[in-house]
Amino acid sequence: MTLKNKVAIVTGSARGIGFAIAKRFVMEGAKVIISDVDDDAGQAAQEELAALGEATYIHCNVAERLDVRNLIAETLNAYGDIDILVNNAGIVAGGDFLDLDIDDFDRVLNVNLKGTFLCSQAVARHLVEKIENGGEPGTIINLSSINSVLAIPGQLPYCVSKGGVAQLTKTAAVALAPYGIRVNAIGPGSIMTDMLASVNSDPAARNRVLSRTPMGRVGEASEIAGIAVFLASSDASYVTGQTIFADGGRLPLNYTVDVPEA
Repeated sequence: MTLKNKVAIVTGSARGIGFAIAKRFVMEGAKVIISDVDDDAGQAAQEELAALGEATYIHCNVAERLDVRNLIAETLNAYGDIDILVNNAGIVAGGDFLDLDIDDFDRVLNVNLKGTFLCSQAVARHLVEKIENGGEPGTIINLSSINSVLAIPGQLPYCVSKGGVAQLTKTAAVALAPYGIRVNAIGPGSIMTDMLASVNSDPAARNRVLSRTPMGRVGEASEIAGIAVFLASSDASYVTGQTIFADGGRLPLNYTVDVPEA
């Protein structure tokens, strides 16, 4: 159990990649805070994971400073410590560049980038205080994206926010390195979550995804969770300021690949 007795906060973890990470952390022995704004889904996630280990749901809108402060306080009240933070909470808002509503831009940046900063700063302050009292340094893992590098014209706020997360990861890693606190990111490619479920029933959509994926398949959320466990563990003790891209080979690709028949 790689993360035995570690306390982890995973934001946006009621479903999707966040839930897969929370589940894997529990299976690795961690005590996990499931954080989300969807209370029904969050409670359901808590019930499912509580059957495997220790998990507690706490409502939190990461874009709101008071919510983040409450998240930290309730985590410490529940488990007495924080060792790991996974900044997974994220939203999208599509629109043409010329017509994009500024409110949509602000909403995405507030959750995806500002929320990542607020949670990281709050947890880092706790970790530094713990280190100064003789405790061990913890780690922060951000969910970036291949769209921190690549561009989708109809998803400007999302791409900009993930580019910001990539740079936030590097800057925070350098700032916190003197304390031994590691900060890294994961950059998923096409992962089978609710957002991509339509590719299973839409051959054209499936072909578009697979034509840019040399490995010829969509990734699974559990595969992202495996990377998170590595980054949270002592096996990654000398890794900081990095983004690990899990994209089936998409970023190195300079053309399209043949798609096999379904």
